[in-house]
This record gives sequence, C-alpha cells and structure tokens, in this order.
Amino acid sequence: MSKFTLKINGQDHAVDLPSDVPLLWALRDSLNLTGTKYSCGIGTCGTCTVLVDGSPMRSCVMPAAGFVGKSITTIEGLDQTGTHPVQRAWNDEDVPQCGYCQGGQILAASALLERNPNPSDDDINTAMAGVLCRCGTYHRIRRAIKRAAKYAADEGGAA
Repeated sequence: MSKFTLKINGQDHAVDLPSDVPLLWALRDSLNLTGTKYSCGIGTCGTCTVLVDGSPMRSCVMPAAGFVGKSITTIEGLDQTGTHPVQRAWNDEDVPQCGYCQGGQILAASALLERNPNPSDDDINTAMAGVLCRCGTYHRIRRAIKRAAKYAADEGGAA
C-alpha cells in the first residue's frame, strides 16, 4: 500500500492504495465519486474520462499514484449546480439516452470548448471520437456542444 494525496475537484484527498490501482477505482471505491463509469477497462471507450490539468484522460488504465500533483476534475466537480454551459446545453438538447457515457462526453466537450470556443463539426468529431456512445446520440452531442459554445460566448467566458 502507498499513501499519497490526490487533488480532485479542487480538494485534496489522502488515499492509501496499492501503487498500481487505476485512478478510476480510487475515485469510485476509495472516494465514492461514482459519476466516473467503468466500461471497457482498456482505455478505448472513453466512458471513464476525467480531466487532468484540463485535458481529457482515461482513468481506467492510469495508476492513481501517477496523478500526484495534478488537478483532477470528475463529472461531480465540473459544476455541482449543473449550470456549466455544457451541462445546460446537454439538458436543453436532451442528449442522454441511457446516460452511461455522459460523464465522459460532458468532460471531453468542456475540454474542447476550453481549447476551441467555436469548434467546427470536424473539430467536434475529432475531439469527441474517443468517447463512444452506445446509444448513438452523436448528432445531439454535436448540437449540444455548439449550443454550449453559444452560451459561453453570450456569457462572455469560456465553457
């Protein structure tokens, strides 16, 4: 077991875990942050996506101990009130069907809009290609990202 501290959603969390435990299991099992979902377990589907220093990363394949000193954002930490432009657009466009991938989708979309506040369809497709949606709501996801970009622009800030 190894004792280390992770900065998650703006708060430090001390954990005592084997050094090879993936970040996903540290979040879900040790810290009860269950919004980050398990799906493929090999880093290909993107359901387990979290933001690490603002960039989307797969939490199922990376050891938690490797994130010491990094800032991790889970879906619970994006905006607890649900008023982040991406969260609002997701609701307004009625994006989720089953909802299982939505944490990863929303975090990947918010990272895209931080880097590119006015993405083209190609930009969106490229940025979102790493988070698979079993229900195929890709058209609604694209519309929601464009709506979130408009919300952010109207509010004078980034998404």
